[in-house]
Amino acid sequence: MSYSNKLNFPVLETERLILREVKKDDAPSILHYLSDKEVMEYYGLAPFETIKDAEDEIEWYRRIFDESTGIRWGITLKGEDKVVGSCGIHSRSGTHARADAGAELAKEYWKKGIMSEAFNAVLHYGFVQMGLMRIQGLIEPDNLASQKLVEKSGFVREGLLRKYECTNGKFDDLYMYSLLRDDYIV
Repeated sequence: MSYSNKLNFPVLETERLILREVKKDDAPSILHYLSDKEVMEYYGLAPFETIKDAEDEIEWYRRIFDESTGIRWGITLKGEDKVVGSCGIHSRSGTHARADAGAELAKEYWKKGIMSEAFNAVLHYGFVQMGLMRIQGLIEPDNLASQKLVEKSGFVREGLLRKYECTNGKFDDLYMYSLLRDDYIV
């Protein structure tokens, strides 16, 4: 099955979560967690300072969906509509059937299994609905929580990309992780 932006934005449901499209009304929630220095430590951007920063992020989520280069869901708890994080796929290459995964979560929801639940729903969507062969993650060596998340989901660390990305004025090394559809258990 191929991925198409002609569809309505898909909603994913897990045992405890609803993953849905992020709307402009969600900007205060996005600002709440993306202004937190600990949440943003490995995000690749400086902590957000204004509601406009959050609105720009939401516009990026919409743009990657409209351009069929990715999809980013807002993570909400069932029974609550507040976005507490986001998770998705970006930098999609249709030719190579691969994309990058990314995620973040408000600090007050850390260590509750929420991100694992959301991340696995996104992986399933990427392999089954988008027809990806490879989903990869680029993770800073000090970001142990993200390494644990992807390893728990079956990703393999392929190597270290030295000084791969310039973030906030400094060059960062990144581990390359990947999960192949062939290794993914649906």
